[in-house]
Amino acid sequence: MRLLKGTKFLFLVLFFCVFCGSFFMEAQNNARHTKDFSDNTPQATAKKDSIKEGSAWTLTFPLGDHIESKIDTATYNYQRKSIPSQQSDAYVTTGNLGSEGINMIFFERQPRYTFFFRDALDVWLPSFSKQKFYNVYVPSTILQYDFAGSKETHQDLLNVDLMGNVNRRIGVAGKVQYLHSRGVYENQAVKNFSWGLSFYYLGDRYEAQAFYNNYFSVLKENGGITNDLYITDPAQVQAGVTSINSKSIPTRLNMAQSRMTGDEFYMDHAYKMGYWKTVAVNDTLTREEYVPLAKIIYSFDLQHNRHGFNNYNLTEGEEFWAHRFLNPTGTNDNTYMNMMTNSIGIELIEGFRKWVKFGLSAYVSYQVQKYHQTTFYNPIDPETADQLDPLPEGVYVPESATKNFLWVGGRLQKDKGNILRYSADVKFGLIGDGAADLELNGQVSTMIPVRKDSIKISAEGHFWNLSQPYLLQQYISNHFVWNNDFGKTRSYKVAGNLFIPWTKTTLSVGVENLQNYVYFNYASLPQQYGGNVQVFSASLNQELKVGILHWNNTIYYQKTSNSDILPLPELTIYSNLFLKFIAFKVLKVQFGVDCDYYTAYKSLNYQPATMSFHVQGNRPQYVGNYPFISVYANVRLYKTRFFLQYSHLNQGWFSNNSFLMPHYPMNSRRLELGLSIDFTN
Repeated sequence: MRLLKGTKFLFLVLFFCVFCGSFFMEAQNNARHTKDFSDNTPQATAKKDSIKEGSAWTLTFPLGDHIESKIDTATYNYQRKSIPSQQSDAYVTTGNLGSEGINMIFFERQPRYTFFFRDALDVWLPSFSKQKFYNVYVPSTILQYDFAGSKETHQDLLNVDLMGNVNRRIGVAGKVQYLHSRGVYENQAVKNFSWGLSFYYLGDRYEAQAFYNNYFSVLKENGGITNDLYITDPAQVQAGVTSINSKSIPTRLNMAQSRMTGDEFYMDHAYKMGYWKTVAVNDTLTREEYVPLAKIIYSFDLQHNRHGFNNYNLTEGEEFWAHRFLNPTGTNDNTYMNMMTNSIGIELIEGFRKWVKFGLSAYVSYQVQKYHQTTFYNPIDPETADQLDPLPEGVYVPESATKNFLWVGGRLQKDKGNILRYSADVKFGLIGDGAADLELNGQVSTMIPVRKDSIKISAEGHFWNLSQPYLLQQYISNHFVWNNDFGKTRSYKVAGNLFIPWTKTTLSVGVENLQNYVYFNYASLPQQYGGNVQVFSASLNQELKVGILHWNNTIYYQKTSNSDILPLPELTIYSNLFLKFIAFKVLKVQFGVDCDYYTAYKSLNYQPATMSFHVQGNRPQYVGNYPFISVYANVRLYKTRFFLQYSHLNQGWFSNNSFLMPHYPMNSRRLELGLSIDFTN
């Protein structure tokens, strides 16, 4: 563990040395191969006079290919980011902004993290898949600040993105996010802080991309309210008084909190092999252009993750948890995971000759994972030691463990052309703890000309046969211990999409089959279901417009073959009715009302000690069949945008059964505001 921590600084220094050295060599090389083309030419002058809109991209792992992305400057639905339950159209959360949650649209869920505690905070934490790189031409800073609530319930979200280019080849960026929310209910305060740096160099022969992200999150865990009647029928528990202050509702836990900390450093280097060719700029000028044939890629990824859980109220602990394995008087669990991955690959670049219609790559990756868990508390009072529960028979979880993985993989892709684009990826475990693991992923899309436009049709599918993460196999804490021997989980998925641009219609249909699916059972323990679970999903996204009146609707239908193992709401609807217009010739306005709704289903429940969502027991509580309605206004004036929103407008109108999960009610109605300024130099 110390070795992995110490290597972070060493690799940072090593990377900067390699990067700087390669940059100067590339700069000299470019100077040698440029003819009669300087900033005084008409072409260069035109580029200065017409500043282009910036671009953004994310990366694929481990080869570092670019995936087109966007800079966050959109006005449409800017207000939805401030509501916990609107992180997706069906999002289950413990209630507070920044708190734990899970997406109930199954096909939108991300694969389970190796460090499974991260799953519950995936929306709020930085990750490789969300890391963006920017090419903005003009240095920019985007400052966002959202706030809501009173002194007792306030929430503040500050987000700062800085981006700029040294020149057309080098870009740097930074990001800071701070979220502090006291919560509408007692003992659910959240503090999240994350920051990151990134940069890239895209030369003719050499490319480098790197980022470093760090995060820190502290979450109070209240275990839910003690009695749901405080929400559904407050008069019954308050001697006839119908109104209630949400902060006065008692909660099941008062001295418990979770803590998540971690960081990630990633870098990749690519050396391109090719040749120079002369290209005509105009009738009198030429320049040399480098045509890459293939490239060699090296990537490195280093992650540190820590989860901690504390509870020092003995009475509440005895009522909330059935077992105490390590300490009878309190809980102070800590789990660590450090992960280092090295990959090297080679890629044949698409299109370097007219007859080369696709790109082809291959790579090998080696990964080491190191774990450390709390296996005992020392010292323990001898007078209370007899209150400890014995470990289950045959269960032994080591304090430290090391896991090794070796994979080979490849990719066939065609990213150019409108008639047909496709990609196929394969990854196979050779030796180590992931031996015989297999991942196959494929995508294909085409454009069919119709009238004066084109219909886009795409399809995707995968076959996965994967081992379970170590912490689902062996884990120990004060309240939970398990020692499992789970087999590989197999997943088959096929899905298709149809987009009709002139009607603004998107239709998606898919089915996935899961075998040996691992879930958390009613006792909050991981369990493997040996049979098959199928999920069918169909969705329709329809945008309608009459003048300045817009009505956008998204409808999801999903059916699970086993709702006891994998519960999902069958029908989910998001409807957004709004006016969109320009006032006073400069003020862009979106004013409307939106609604989230999903049908009742056997909801998941939440376990604070492991930050996991688990199924209910024999008497499940149904959640859903409740609309969440908000009225809002989004306004943009040049590079400034702001929103004003009154969320949960319908509280108490149709029903008081406003729960996200059993014992976790939705936030009450309140006013929310946000401001975003794009400081472009």
